[in-house]
Amino acid sequence: MKQSYQEIAKKHCPKENVLINAIIAFISGGVMGIIAQFLIDGYVMWLDISTKEATVCMLVTLIFLSCLFTSLGFFDKWVNFCKCGLIIPITGFAHATMSAALEFRKEGLVTGIGMNMLKLSGAVIIFGVVSSFVFSLIRMVVGLL
Repeated sequence: MKQSYQEIAKKHCPKENVLINAIIAFISGGVMGIIAQFLIDGYVMWLDISTKEATVCMLVTLIFLSCLFTSLGFFDKWVNFCKCGLIIPITGFAHATMSAALEFRKEGLVTGIGMNMLKLSGAVIIFGVVSSFVFSLIRMVVGLL
């Protein structure tokens, strides 16, 4: 009896434990939040700047570190373990952009990195901008009623 490819693939595909993955993502996301808050408090204290300015410094620091760790090969291993705990925050966006840049760097600055760097993260930008516009219009219309 012939089996379809999907049935054979499903039989040999490893089963993921959704509950364990959710707990790991929750904890790693919480740790990311703690690190971010520590950076904000540290920048406020050490640089004597406002919380708003320290938040910008924290974002730049997290983006830099995720790009650095992606370049060094650490971040992929952490993402495989932490799942959405590292992908959902701004670090995931930086990781996606840096991974694409690293993948296409051999093709040159313009045709490699320039054309392909925002392949994955570009869709996030577009859908984020469009959805923000749509929800702003809905909020404006509801506010007028």
